[in-house]
Amino acid sequence: MQVIGTVKEIWRYPVKSMAGERLQRADISVRGIYGDRGWAIRDEKAGEIRNARKLPALLHCTAVYLREPSADDAPPAQITLPDGTTFRSDSAEANARLSELLGRSVSIWPIQPPSERDLLRRAAPDNPDMRAEMREVFGRLENEPLPDFSTLPRQILEFTSPFGTFFDAFPFHVITTASLSALAGHNPGADFDTRRFRPNVVIKTESGIEGLAEAEWSGRTLRIGATRIKLEMPTVRCVIPTLEQPGVKKDPSVLRTIVRDAAQNLGAYATIATDGTIALGDEVTLE
Repeated sequence: MQVIGTVKEIWRYPVKSMAGERLQRADISVRGIYGDRGWAIRDEKAGEIRNARKLPALLHCTAVYLREPSADDAPPAQITLPDGTTFRSDSAEANARLSELLGRSVSIWPIQPPSERDLLRRAAPDNPDMRAEMREVFGRLENEPLPDFSTLPRQILEFTSPFGTFFDAFPFHVITTASLSALAGHNPGADFDTRRFRPNVVIKTESGIEGLAEAEWSGRTLRIGATRIKLEMPTVRCVIPTLEQPGVKKDPSVLRTIVRDAAQNLGAYATIATDGTIALGDEVTLE
């Protein structure tokens, strides 16, 4: 096994597309960090669970759990709106307050059992021109290629998430400082703040590890303590990393750099091979 670095940051996102909680340590199971994406917003007009690609104001909200989740339980979260208003995700006022913020009728939902699939079914696209729709949600210019969607799980074509989750595709997301530094080298005027990319773990890579490291490790397994994390595929980036959020300015050049210099990807989607607990400063090895 090769030592590749240490755990620099750990993030959990109680509500999909809202600002996350930065953790000191985290328990991890097959569904990722306990409570990650435990809640999500449904656009009632569209009839679909949606994220900040369609509802960018969500990035200006924060959510924190009122008690610690378990492997099979996402408890209520306290949501704070941009104006400082707070309420519980399970409160009677939650839907109305979020609808007012987003300018459309929405509802907030906790994770449902894997057997409950209707909530996750994709609605008809807003734009019947599918290529135009994909260019919008993925932030691609006319002269840029669209991502290769054939690399994603087939289930994601029909449903917004794997059953029993609110993840985009996989339950865990890893980014290395090597990759962030590589892209910053291509575009030194941009801010490659980790919050743009919504990782679960940021790995501070060892000296000598350079370039798009995690992309090169696809198919291999990381070990952090007893936890084993299998890197499944590079993370296809959409428009979200370009959007403004508290402390992070809007910057389309971030995505231009990823498309041009990183084959449209940054970070790695992963699954959990062995449950465990991780903490800041833990050594990370590559099997």
